[in-house]
Amino acid sequence: MPHPIRIGVGGWTFDPWRGTFFPDDLRQADELRFAARALTAIEVNGTFYRTQVPATFRKWARHAPESFVFTLKAPRYVSTRRKLAETGDQVRRFLGSGLEELGPKLGPINWQLPPTRVFDCADLAGFLDLLPDSLNGLPLRHAIEARHDSFRSPAFAALLSDRKIAIVRATDGPHPEIDADTAPFAYIRLMGTREGAPQGYPKDELDRWATRLRRIAKEREVFAFVISGHKVANPAAAQALLQRLA
Repeated sequence: MPHPIRIGVGGWTFDPWRGTFFPDDLRQADELRFAARALTAIEVNGTFYRTQVPATFRKWARHAPESFVFTLKAPRYVSTRRKLAETGDQVRRFLGSGLEELGPKLGPINWQLPPTRVFDCADLAGFLDLLPDSLNGLPLRHAIEARHDSFRSPAFAALLSDRKIAIVRATDGPHPEIDADTAPFAYIRLMGTREGAPQGYPKDELDRWATRLRRIAKEREVFAFVISGHKVANPAAAQALLQRLA
């Protein structure tokens, strides 16, 4: 029995999506409700830039179907600190902001590191030890998005594998693509949509991605997000993949 494959985009607030993804006459207040029925997951950007409150997470959960999942980008006030292993207070602040209000709609947390962060095995190990497996009884899943070539080290994959933390696989973009299976789920960011392809990618590339996602889902749950690139086309690319996987 294959594992679930959830596909989405980054966020849901983007003016050029009006008329290309959202209907022109859709109220802005209804954009999340619409997106959550057109896709099966969303990677939330807002949690990266500012601390949310429990009422916000409750509202998001209320607007999404039962099977929908929100993955959260962890805040930059953690990932940009000089020493990751010394961010215990900041990690607790984020985890205490109301994430559990999402309940079973809470997906993995993406701890996205800046491109200037060089792999430091001891510092990263200390940071990973700060990440709990659960929050008030709700299981937590973590993923690390490393964006410096030094993270290609086997020691990086070994650290995450020991803790069942995923490596975010960033494809078709400017950052290193680290393809290693370290967790019971896969976290993939497709960053290569381009202008001139109505669905973001040519049809043959979408076919290949659908095949690859099916193959991964034989072993683990999949979260795939169409991010960056030609952003206007990202929802169309995500929907095209969902159609192929239906």
